[in-house]
Amino acid sequence: MPNHLAGEKSPYLLQHAHNPVDWYPWGEEPFEKARLEQKPIFLSIGYSTCHWCHVMEHESFEDEEVATILNKAFVCIKVDREERPDIDQVYMNACQAATGSGGWPLSIFMGQDRKPFYAGTYFPRKSRMGMVGLMEIAQKISELWAENRKELEKISERLSRAIEPGKSVLADQLPGPNLLETAHKSLTQSFDPVWGGFGKAPKFPGPHNLSFLLCRNWRAPDSDALQMVEKTLLAMRSGGIFDQVGFGFHRYSVDEKWIEPHFEKMLYDQAMLSIAYSDAFLVTGNAGYAKVTRQIFDFVMREMISPEGGFYCALDADSEGAEGAFYTWKPEQVAEVLGKDSAAIFCRAYGITGRGNFANGSSILHIAEPFAKLADSLAMSLPDFEKLLEDLRLRLFNAREKRVHPFKDDKIVVAWNGLMIAALARGAQALGESLYAQTAQKAADFLLSRMRNDNGRLYRRFRGNEAAGVAYADDYAFLIWGLIELYEAVFDVTWLAQAVNLQEEMIRLFGASDGGFHFVGNDAEPMIVAEKPLYDGALPSPNSVAAMNLLRLARMTGNPAFEKQADLLLRGLARQVIPNPGAFTQFLQALDFAHGPSLEILLTGDLSWPATREMLESIRRLYSPNRVLLLKESGTSGGELAKIAPFTASVPQAPMDDSVLAYVCRGFSCQNPVKNASELSAILKGVKQPMA
Repeated sequence: MPNHLAGEKSPYLLQHAHNPVDWYPWGEEPFEKARLEQKPIFLSIGYSTCHWCHVMEHESFEDEEVATILNKAFVCIKVDREERPDIDQVYMNACQAATGSGGWPLSIFMGQDRKPFYAGTYFPRKSRMGMVGLMEIAQKISELWAENRKELEKISERLSRAIEPGKSVLADQLPGPNLLETAHKSLTQSFDPVWGGFGKAPKFPGPHNLSFLLCRNWRAPDSDALQMVEKTLLAMRSGGIFDQVGFGFHRYSVDEKWIEPHFEKMLYDQAMLSIAYSDAFLVTGNAGYAKVTRQIFDFVMREMISPEGGFYCALDADSEGAEGAFYTWKPEQVAEVLGKDSAAIFCRAYGITGRGNFANGSSILHIAEPFAKLADSLAMSLPDFEKLLEDLRLRLFNAREKRVHPFKDDKIVVAWNGLMIAALARGAQALGESLYAQTAQKAADFLLSRMRNDNGRLYRRFRGNEAAGVAYADDYAFLIWGLIELYEAVFDVTWLAQAVNLQEEMIRLFGASDGGFHFVGNDAEPMIVAEKPLYDGALPSPNSVAAMNLLRLARMTGNPAFEKQADLLLRGLARQVIPNPGAFTQFLQALDFAHGPSLEILLTGDLSWPATREMLESIRRLYSPNRVLLLKESGTSGGELAKIAPFTASVPQAPMDDSVLAYVCRGFSCQNPVKNASELSAILKGVKQPMA
């Protein structure tokens, strides 16, 4: 018989709907039951593509003996962390405070007041190898609850106080450029010069670290910043963390060499990594980075896009009950598809061996040696060899399509869609590919038309033709980012207007008087603590992204209120950053922008004119992290822009193709209008100056 999760839309909750554990979704009903029956609560948090969540389910939550213990002594609640990140943040902080680490599945024992007294992640069914078992933990807590509840209440009070955010202390001024240099040095110290990336295994891509270092290289081109970025980007693309057959990046690498990944694929990783690769292309001119960007987008548009235009969350790591089974190969499997001779070439190129490097003697594909070396050994030119490999890859991909695919979490989350819109819009500009902009526009239109209530308030997720759950600060911040990038890609004033409206709503719903934004809106269910997240982890924090959004919108609209809000955020949260700036690299990119000089460019001319497009190309070919771009076209669009950015009303429109002008402002000072693309390029190339 199904439990209380059967009517939910979350794929993760539905995965547990037929467990013998009597799960409830988060809501008043289980807490009322706990009060009436005087029971503590067991809260389990995870997500549908989480490998260890699957392990704990099969091992414990599908077990009748475990279920009997949990059902008798506890009220059990299941939460999808992707639908309810507000709940996840609070209890993950509690787990980290109590144990020094965290992760998923997240296992919390708490009282009816929602305050936790015991926390952990994966627990085996019974104790083994130094790990305490779930059955033993549950039995012990049940006894303590019956015999010494006051002690548990004392623990919960101490733990709740430990995770209570301190009040922000507003700094007198912005932190200086030395904070950026300190973060740069911190990344240098943790950089792996042999394999790229930062820290030791397991290694995460950390794309905002790479974006920060590209910005540092822009400031200090003689530093080691670009070297660290390129080493990491090339190593990841060559490794098993990249799907060499079907493209797209896996979640992280278990080893230091980027060979063995944790195989799940997350939408947000594709978005953030494509931004890092496309920016690296602009900085270096290396077409290989543009190629990786296209490959990521190919994967997303093939596997992750819904009929409505939104983007799905993730692909599971597991298929047929095993992690990585969909992605790994044995030599005989390759030979069956490609034939003996072609298989020998392909296996050598991608490190597929008889011994294997993964479970059951299978191999994770990676670029085992430089293609140029292999081409020489076969007496082939490099272009011919790469064409051969591409033909073989396509044949293997088509064969792989017949395998059992990993589970797809097909819910649509606003925040992650916002990141993907931003990535596609930036890719459209950097690569000159209109399809990416069209795809981003369709997604943005879907979110704004289908994922808002009658009052314009954003929902969090969409699945099964239903939008539900109030949106959080990351939904607003990331979507605003996407809309700003989308405006600069296509110059449809609608997107800029929507970004402004959402930013004003974000300030109203989430703004804190002492700077920054709370994660939960003032119209939503309150948590036991009011989180104001800033740490830039697997995802950038909503406050870091909001800081940059506010600065860009201030320059684009001329609205000083956005500038003041950005200043309040940066000064209000800066003290948290100072002790360990390397953990806040998205935030530091906004700080870099705030220090300036920023660059504001206003073009006058129609997009249909060759001269206008030439001007745009001269801007888009250059990496310029601290610039904003506006286009004033003749006709209605020019008037619509003036409503949002009143200062543009006084700028004369270009009457014809040969009179296109670019107005360039820098450091609150504007230069004479520029009349041609080469002159504009010269100006843009001259702005790479160190901060004063």
